[in-house]
Amino acid sequence: MQDPETRNQNIALAKNSPSLFLQGETPKLIDEWQTIPFIWDAIRFEIDRRDAFGQFILTGSAVPADNSSILHSGIGRITQLTMRPMSLFESLDSNGCVSLSDLFLQKDFLGGKNEKNLEEYAYLVCRGGWPKAAKMSRPGSLDLALNYYEELVQSDISRFDGIKRNPSKIQQLLRSLARNTATEASLATILKDMQGTTSENTLSSYINALQGLFVIENLSAWNPNLRSTTAIRTSPTRHFVDPSIATAALGIEPNGLINDLKTFGFLFESLCIRNLRVYAEKIDGTVEHYRDKNGLEADAVIHLRNGAWASIEVKLRDSERINEGAEHLKKLASSIDQNKMPPPAFLMVLTATDVAYKRNDGVFVVPIGCLKD
Repeated sequence: MQDPETRNQNIALAKNSPSLFLQGETPKLIDEWQTIPFIWDAIRFEIDRRDAFGQFILTGSAVPADNSSILHSGIGRITQLTMRPMSLFESLDSNGCVSLSDLFLQKDFLGGKNEKNLEEYAYLVCRGGWPKAAKMSRPGSLDLALNYYEELVQSDISRFDGIKRNPSKIQQLLRSLARNTATEASLATILKDMQGTTSENTLSSYINALQGLFVIENLSAWNPNLRSTTAIRTSPTRHFVDPSIATAALGIEPNGLINDLKTFGFLFESLCIRNLRVYAEKIDGTVEHYRDKNGLEADAVIHLRNGAWASIEVKLRDSERINEGAEHLKKLASSIDQNKMPPPAFLMVLTATDVAYKRNDGVFVVPIGCLKD
């Protein structure tokens, strides 16, 4: 729907004769369908008429800014799937010697090795999971995320709903979100970080646009059944759909991450969350995070439809921090009311180390470069 040679013709045909527009070999793919949201109802009707699966694929880089022309839901007819950047296993940057699904099935753990160093992981954070970047040489691949960021600032965010927005404020917001990646920063914190250059209402509209364009994807809080009445913090943690957007917003490259391990740690966590989301969805799972008022945490909690769950902490390479993460995970597991929930299928510290192994206490330590679905 964005090809300048056929765009107007396709829009006119979709409006005037939707049944003719939907004819053709199946599955019929409509790219950037959100530019003609009214076609949703025609597709729903056509699915009922044909009474067959796999008739249409609707893809788009944004959700429709205006749903008022859509009269019916697609429940029972249209399934929604989020398309994310590539995981490290898909881009061939993980050898996949540790399978998430095998861990849930509690199969024998054989371990493995992936000898990536910190510099290589810093590069993967900055390059991102963009399919084209995965095929490019190192200097060019880093430019792709930067070009995406610059286009987003200058025009793409306004394309979402037609509202013209201030590029300098967009830059400030993206930098603030980048600085607060993998944290529970509130709107008030972000406003303060932006030095009060905008109102909370304006900030909310900007963030809604970024979510609608699939630029940011926050991680919601997990609410388990606990033995105690510990208060659980319900704020989401903030993440970009890909950490390379954050590095582009901060103007930082791999060497800069190596020289700022604190920032690297947060962005490495975001890289891991991106991968876990891809892997978990493949096995009918979702990813959330856990924090409570006592400081007990898990950077990621994966839970499957069958009720199985696992908790994960993300650490770079420091052995002391890995030990700390393992202790957090064990405390969380012991606080679960097992009369209402099963024990965790596994506990894992996800790292930028070299070797995947099982500790004596049963906690798995796994490099992200060894993991797959």
